[in-house]
Amino acid sequence: MTIRITTIKEMQNLSQTWKTNNKQIGFVPTMGALHDGHLQMIKQSIADNDYTVVSIFVNPLQFGPNEDFDAYPRTMEDDQAQLDALGADYAFYPSVEEMYPKPLELSINVHRMAKVLEGAKRPGHFDGVVTVVNKLFNIIRPDIAYFGKKDAQQLAIVEKMVEEFNQPITIKGMDTIRESDGLAKSSRNIYLTENERQEAVHLYQSLLKAKELYDAGERNSDIIIDEIHTHLTKHTSGTIEEIAVYSYPELVKQTQITGRIFISLAMKFSKARLIDNIIVEEK
Repeated sequence: MTIRITTIKEMQNLSQTWKTNNKQIGFVPTMGALHDGHLQMIKQSIADNDYTVVSIFVNPLQFGPNEDFDAYPRTMEDDQAQLDALGADYAFYPSVEEMYPKPLELSINVHRMAKVLEGAKRPGHFDGVVTVVNKLFNIIRPDIAYFGKKDAQQLAIVEKMVEEFNQPITIKGMDTIRESDGLAKSSRNIYLTENERQEAVHLYQSLLKAKELYDAGERNSDIIIDEIHTHLTKHTSGTIEEIAVYSYPELVKQTQITGRIFISLAMKFSKARLIDNIIVEEK
C-alpha cells in the first residue's frame, strides 16, 4: 500500500529521517493521470532506491491563461491504485494552497533554453516547471529523480538547473514509452477523437522517416524537416505547429547537423496538442 502524504512538513520529516539513516531516495514527479511512461520510471526508481516517492501535483505555474489547467485529467483514485499495485512507497499529493500559500515574491527564470521550441510557444511555461521542480527537490531531497525523454526540452532544462544550482541530485532520463503502434504515451491522448487517434501514429512514423534519412548520411536540417512535414501533411488532419532540429542537450538550432541532436515536432488536433521527438547521434 502506497502511503499518501499531503503536507510539506510531513514529507520533509520523512525525508530527513531517511537521510539520517543513509537511505537512498528516488523521486518521480508527475501531474497524475499515470500511464505506462510514468509507471516505467516508478519501477526503475523502486529498483534503484531504498525509498520511492511519486508526486502528483497539477502545477498551475506552468499553464498559460488559455491552456488546459482546469481540464487537465485528474484521476487520483486510479493513480493511487496503480501506485499500490507497483509498490511505490509514498505518494506526495499536495494541494495548490499547500505548495503556494501566498503569491510568490521570487521566481526562477530560464533564459535561452526556454526561448525555443515549446518554450517559445508557451511563454513562462518552463519558469513554472523549474519553480515547482526546485520546490519538490527541496521538500523530498531525492538522490535520483526520473524524467521522461518525451519532454526532452524539459529534461535538458532540469539537468541544467541541477548543474547550475549545484544540487546533489542525479537526473535519470527515461526512454519514451509508446503504444504498440508507436504513439508516445501521454495523459493528453485521451482528448483525441477516434480518427485523430489513428492519425496520431504518424507523428512517430514521420520521425522514423527522418531517422532513416539521418542514418543514410543526410545532415541538412531543412531536408529532414521537409520529409517530416510532407509525411504529416499527407497522413494527418492536425495543424503542424513546429518541426525542428536542435543539438541535445544544448538546445541550439542546427542547420548543418553535427553531434548529438533531437528532432522534435508539435501538432495540434481538435482538443489535444501532442509533442514527440527522437534523439539521434552518430554511432
